[in-house]
Amino acid sequence: MKRIAIYPGTFDPFTNGHLDLVERSIRIFDEVIVAVAPSLKKQPLFSVEERLALIKGSLRKYRTVRYEVFDGLLVEYVKSKKGIAIIRGLRAVSDFEYELQMALMNRRLNSQIETVFMMPSEEYSFLTATIVKEIASMGGPVKELVPGPVEKALKKKFRK
Repeated sequence: MKRIAIYPGTFDPFTNGHLDLVERSIRIFDEVIVAVAPSLKKQPLFSVEERLALIKGSLRKYRTVRYEVFDGLLVEYVKSKKGIAIIRGLRAVSDFEYELQMALMNRRLNSQIETVFMMPSEEYSFLTATIVKEIASMGGPVKELVPGPVEKALKKKFRK
């Protein structure tokens, strides 16, 4: 049986921190699905189609990674994909409380699906998509923070 993990998020935009977690997840799981949530509440900079294309461009070389859009209850999506785990990143203690609540609720909804918390590499422990967008919006360099396709897309979005 394939061990499939789902890495959900808005990924607006996909950062090197996200990439780091994908790269480490594929060492543990047979397949990782990066599941993009529309998240209209957050008013994303990139459309869901753009985010999916940027993720695809950033992860093209990984044969065991897929990318899809999902909507609705996460545990139902994971079950529909025959997933066994949800991957969540923890950058700091401040992330833990919210992520713990979500993991416990997901466990209550489906006890067969585990949540796996992963810490990013030290160099990305401060990195958030919000910080990346703020830097890019002011014309700052994001080359070390995001994959190449995302850097190009951010420059295009914020071209003045």
